[in-house]
Amino acid sequence: MIQVSVLGYGTVGSGVVEVIEKNKEEINKKSGEELNVKYILDLRDFPGDPYEAKVVHDVNVILEDPEVEIICETMGGIKPAYDFSKQALLKGKSVCTSNKELVANHGPELLRIAREHKCNYLFEASVGGGIPIIRPINYSLTAEKIDGITGILNGTTNYILSKMAEGGVGFGEVLKEAQEKGYAERNPEADVEGYDACRKIAILSSLMTGKNVKYEDIYTEGITKITAEDFVYAKALGRSIKLLAMSREKEDGSFYAMVAPFMIPVSHPLHGVNGVFNAVFVHGNMLGDSMYYGRGAGKLPTASAVVSDVVDCARHIGKTIMCFWDDEDVLQTKVDHIRHRFFVRTKAELERKAVDIFGLVRVVVADVKEEYAFVTEEMSEKEFAKKAEQLGCVWNRIRLEG
Repeated sequence: MIQVSVLGYGTVGSGVVEVIEKNKEEINKKSGEELNVKYILDLRDFPGDPYEAKVVHDVNVILEDPEVEIICETMGGIKPAYDFSKQALLKGKSVCTSNKELVANHGPELLRIAREHKCNYLFEASVGGGIPIIRPINYSLTAEKIDGITGILNGTTNYILSKMAEGGVGFGEVLKEAQEKGYAERNPEADVEGYDACRKIAILSSLMTGKNVKYEDIYTEGITKITAEDFVYAKALGRSIKLLAMSREKEDGSFYAMVAPFMIPVSHPLHGVNGVFNAVFVHGNMLGDSMYYGRGAGKLPTASAVVSDVVDCARHIGKTIMCFWDDEDVLQTKVDHIRHRFFVRTKAELERKAVDIFGLVRVVVADVKEEYAFVTEEMSEKEFAKKAEQLGCVWNRIRLEG
């Protein structure tokens, strides 16, 4: 019997226990051994809970128990999750986590410690909730040179943009509805400003390159400036607006990653990904395109991904599953040099000036009064910023993809 402990008995932690207990027969068969949740760490007591007898308040009870071989870290945040995870790995206990913030900040270090102590640090649930994406990149696509990843990696922002597209309502109104339904946090900053997606694309990009992609170096832009009028224009262009997280590695070895709203055409595989669903689009030099789609958040989808890692650890007791993510930092190309076409909104009276500055443009005709909207030719971010400054008034600009 393999003893498992869960750190944090919140939404995901309680889900992990539920998945292990409800799917016990399947999980034990696939693990090759029976799994048992021995301890649950939390500061709170849970009177009446079916597993209240397993709850402990001191992490050392778990760390010092030689029977515990696998730990599920579902606490979130950096402290004390980092300290507990590091101590567990140093004692040769494998750790499975859903904590994207911890993985993005300390992934290479914790992976190195796991290798040195013949155990594992696995994090399938840190990106995309229940969507299998870490394992495909790390194992299934090992014969590929992956040179591009594009994803809708945040369910909250995708829900908001999907609702705005449906009803022609503003950002603030839809955000309030999302909060009432539990799709958005009381403080939604990490989601709506793109920080959550940024950490996730940093993790995927690190696995893609085999080096450390620092999330602090990734250009990140949220959805707070997107308006109902933007969707009117998007519809006129036969496009939708999505918050995309993307990374690209060029043939010359240059690399960039960014998070920002994009207008994408109906033909784009991510166009139909709506509501709280996530999807990741991966390009390999031999396979071409592959796509991974599903629920990107939620108690049981995320818990299922954590438990899939537990099963992997159970199959590899005393052995390290290779994960190619080194300490060396990737040198990222500055966003100034990245090239896109841009959708632009400005005052109606600036039409002639806009044409003089931007040259050949595609005018976008939509039922919006006193505005002039157009799509530019492809240009660098630096070129666009200079031209926008010359124009003097840009109410909004959104990049085009595809």
